[in-house]
Amino acid sequence: MNLWDRLQETVQAIRKEVPEAPQVGVILGTGLGGLGEKIQAARPIPYETIPHFTRSTVEGHKGQLVFGRIGQKRVVVMEGRFHFYEGYTAAEVTYPVRVMRALGAQVLIASNAAGGMNPAFAAGDLMVIADQINLMGVNPLIGPNDERLGVRFPDMSAPYDEKLIRLSERIAAEASIRLHRGVYVAVAGPNLETRAEYRFLRGIGADAVGMSTVPEVLAAVHGGMRVMGVSCITDLCIPETLKAASLEEILKVAGEAEPKLTHLVSKVIERL
Repeated sequence: MNLWDRLQETVQAIRKEVPEAPQVGVILGTGLGGLGEKIQAARPIPYETIPHFTRSTVEGHKGQLVFGRIGQKRVVVMEGRFHFYEGYTAAEVTYPVRVMRALGAQVLIASNAAGGMNPAFAAGDLMVIADQINLMGVNPLIGPNDERLGVRFPDMSAPYDEKLIRLSERIAAEASIRLHRGVYVAVAGPNLETRAEYRFLRGIGADAVGMSTVPEVLAAVHGGMRVMGVSCITDLCIPETLKAASLEEILKVAGEAEPKLTHLVSKVIERL
């Protein structure tokens, strides 16, 4: 069964549970699940009950789509994403974004936990993503292209919507939230990087590094969605002062920064 036909089956099954089309799709990253509590009239659907969905295996990811409203906007929130390092293909990783778009979402907001390589950053800061670098070695657009889903060669000169970036900066300033603007680089993982790799990544222009987001953004741009990305800087990756990082500490920092991210994303959605 081709991608288009799988999407139709998935959408049909979801619409039996939630008839209203979402306007905004949101992906919550590692340790950043608090936005789910902001959803009004929430209707969760576990991944395992959705045709053609895979399952998230990462700690801190619930594994469900949650439909409802934030303010006056209809949303679908992905609590738990899929990663290439879990053994999934790029097509499987991005399938939920395809579903969000097929359901009617016009905007994608993706969050992630990332290591900060910019010396101006501090653990717990937020970074709105202005651009990206793909070093994962995969691309979800490789293979036959279905013109019903997007053009063969999508333009990536501005994958992140400048109006959404500026809106997030205004909201952050109003709430005294420390928000940087920077470049996110995605690597395959699951290991964290070496000192030499951090030097290389910083040298090619990246401010933060992670193991997600880029494939989803490629699929979203391919589908014609407006995109906003936000990274929670969970640890500092400065080669000269590098310390060993642990998942426990990363989750702790993400949890402490979560209220800021939740406020930022929810206010962006309300003002769209």
